Parts: sequence; C-alpha cells; structure tokens
Amino acid sequence: MGRSIERVSTGIGGLDAVLHGGFVAGRSYMLNGPPGAGKTVLGLGFLDAAGSDESALFVNLEEDVEDLRTNAAVLGVDVDAIEFVDLSPGPEAFAGGDGYEVFPASEVEGEPLVEAIVDRVEAIDPDRVVVDPITQLHYLTSSDYQFRKQAVGLMRFLTDRGATVLYTAQDTGRLPTEDLEYIGDGTILLDASPGGRVLRVPKFRGSPTRSGEHTFRIDADGLAVFPELRPGDHDRTFEPEPVPSGIPEVDELLHGGLERGTVSILSGPTGVGKTTLGTQFVKEAAGRGERSVVYLFEETHGTFATRSAALGIPVERMIERGTLRVEEVDALDRTPQEFADAVRREVEANDTSIAMIDGIAGYGLTLRSRETDPARRLHSLGRYLKNVGVTSVFVDETSNITGEFRATDRDLSYLADNIVFLRHLELGGELRKAIGVLKKRTSDFERTLREFEMTEHGLKVGEPLTDLRGVLTGTPEVVERDRTPAERFD
Repeated sequence: MGRSIERVSTGIGGLDAVLHGGFVAGRSYMLNGPPGAGKTVLGLGFLDAAGSDESALFVNLEEDVEDLRTNAAVLGVDVDAIEFVDLSPGPEAFAGGDGYEVFPASEVEGEPLVEAIVDRVEAIDPDRVVVDPITQLHYLTSSDYQFRKQAVGLMRFLTDRGATVLYTAQDTGRLPTEDLEYIGDGTILLDASPGGRVLRVPKFRGSPTRSGEHTFRIDADGLAVFPELRPGDHDRTFEPEPVPSGIPEVDELLHGGLERGTVSILSGPTGVGKTTLGTQFVKEAAGRGERSVVYLFEETHGTFATRSAALGIPVERMIERGTLRVEEVDALDRTPQEFADAVRREVEANDTSIAMIDGIAGYGLTLRSRETDPARRLHSLGRYLKNVGVTSVFVDETSNITGEFRATDRDLSYLADNIVFLRHLELGGELRKAIGVLKKRTSDFERTLREFEMTEHGLKVGEPLTDLRGVLTGTPEVVERDRTPAERFD
C-alpha cells in the first residue's frame, strides 16, 4: 500500500482543485511567466494561507518590501504574519562616478545574500517560503554554472528543512527559464493576454493534475483560479422524466416536453419568441417548486423581466420566491472557464433543475477567450449539465427572417438532444409565427408545424398547419385539401 502524500493548500480554492489538493509538502515549485502575470500575487496568497501553527517567509530579491506590503493590502492579502528577507537593491547599491553597478562588488558571487537567507531561515524555521524572483540571483553570479549551483543548493537547503517552496522566474534573456525547471518538483505557467489570464501545469511530480488551460482573475479579493471544466468528473443520479412547458400544444409536439438532463436549442430569427418559449419552461418549473437560472448575454435584466411580465410570466415574483435566478453577463467580463465555474456553483449549491443561456451568439462574443470558436467550451458545459441532470436550454438566433430554413447559423446541431425551431410566416399579407420540432433524441415527436402566438395572456399554440405547404420557406401557400362527402354536399 502506497504512502499517503501530505498536501499543502495553495490558499486558492481553484488552484487546489487543479493540483488535486495543493502542493506536495516539502517540495519546491517554479512559478513562471512574464512580468505582470501574477506570480508574486500567487506567492503572497500561498504564504497568507499558512495555518496558525505554520511560519511563512518571503525572500524578495527585486521589489521593495514596502511596495510588496502595499500591493498585498490592495489585494486583501494579510502580510502581518509573513516574515520578509528584503534583499532588493536600494539606492545605496548605486555607485558614483561615470557609471554605476547594480550590486556591490562584494556581492558578485551572491554570498552575502545567500548567507542572509540562511540566517533568517535558521532563525524562524519556515514551513512556507517564496523566493521572488530566483532569476535575480543570476545577476549576482559570474557564470551559469555558479547560478545553477546556488539555486539548487538554496532549494535543497529549504526543502531539507521541511519547507514547501515557491520560486518565481521570468526569462531574463541570459538564461531561459526552461533551464530552471529541473530545480523544482513542478512548474506552474502563468500568462496574461487580451483573452484573459491563463494558468497551466506542465510538470508536477508525484501526483496527477487537472490538464488544460485554467483561467484566473486578480482583483480586490486577490487571485482566483477557474479550472477547466471536465464533464466526466461530475455525475448525479436522476430520473430522465419529461419537463413540460405547461402549454398543451407545445408538449404534444415534444411528446410530453423536454427530458430532464438534455440539451435543447431553441432556434429562430429575432423577435420570434425563442426567449419567451424558454422562459415558459422556467415558469412551469417554478410552479413545481423547482429552481432555474437564466443567463442573459444579449439583453438586460430589466428588459427581460418587463417583456416577460407583459406576456404573463412573473419573472420578478419567481426571483423573490427563490425559484429563479437571472444573471446579466457583462461584455468581456468573464472567460468561458470562469462562466462555467459560476454555472457549476449555481447548480450544485441550489439544486438547480433548468439552466438557460440566452443566447449562443452573445456567449461567444461576450466571454473573453483565447479561442476563436466557443463551441468546444459550450459543448463541455452542456455535457456537464447533462451529467448532473440539469435541463439546459440554449437560445440561438438565426439570421434569416424568412426564406431558406436553417436550424442554426453556428453549426451547433450536434450539441443538442432537442431542436425546437420558430419561424416568421408571411400569410395573406400578415406576419405570423410557427413552431416545430426538428430533432429529439430521447423520444418520438410530432412532425407537424403549428401556429405560435405571443399574447398578454401568455403563449398560444394552434392546431397543426396541415393546410399549408412551404412553411419552412417563410412564404407558405394554402393547399386545397380533399373535402369529405359531407363537406361537398354542403
């Protein structure tokens, strides 16, 4: 039987999830990334997470310690219990004359700095240590060999005393950071781009980690990590029963409704009633005492609530009763990983039964992403919701008002278990609407079209449009059907 591995929390819940519990105690890890990526912030958060029986040491070789304290306070990090070894160069490091030297000649081999670190470590015997940045030692040595020798020796000295160590690194031009990976037991890569801050773990000895690109955010609350969603890690037992809309004709089209734990796309052009139809399923769920969540990517909360109320759907009342949450997603405010993490927390904390995303185009445009195609992230989110028994409704707007029929403009049909489409019709010089079902994986469905109408009393759906042909073109023609003998007699 294998020996259990002691874990040390990173102080960041999302990063602990990526590392399956945190760093392995008594080992060293490199935080690698360009300036401003968040390495120092992560290191301070790690030290701030030290327990009451732990001691923490920050060895700063570059940034002034008072600046570190100020920046930490802005991010909500308490540094009062953190010991600092301030080895950053101060004004006294500069010499007069025609030129200057960054460090005194006596420190060219870095011996006084190393001695200062050793003295403080022996004095406080730290459990957690951050060295920021270790690459600064490179400027204090005469050769790459001397630098590697000191870096390896420092890490061994710290870990041999039982400390868990983080050391930051960035490419100095003189020494590629890849040359520093062998020093530690793991590497965490951090990057910042217009698509968001991204964290990866290419190396972690002694334990598997969650693969993929994990995004993170730095704000007044500190650093938060949002792991890549892996649908296969989540499962829940549920009964795949029908989820009705409460409108008999719609439920007849769907042979009872949308099954629990399925992904449905409501497709159609602007103004045809897609969001209202999705909200009707939410209203019916609220009547059963179930909770739903609606994410608005393309309109405001106020507009959504006002329009729904005008159609007999009491959104605000459902929110007050706790059977509905409506969240307006701000443009470029989140990454897909952060949004998926928010959805997962909502579902698991509140036993949410229906999740509606309105709409797919806004999802792709609003979320900050390094990817050009959001379908992969949306597919992972849909699979997760299916695995935990949530009925998910994705609203997709097609470009054609009338004319050639398309189920979706984004080739997302493969994501869906069910596709319900709505169409504008021009009939007798009047613009009307129709509803139909294109796809249903879990059961049969009615293969007819019905007229669809939005009124102040709610949604109304008529009988099958058997007297029309060419409905999917948007300009149907009336078909003269055969009359019965009684009708011919009349």
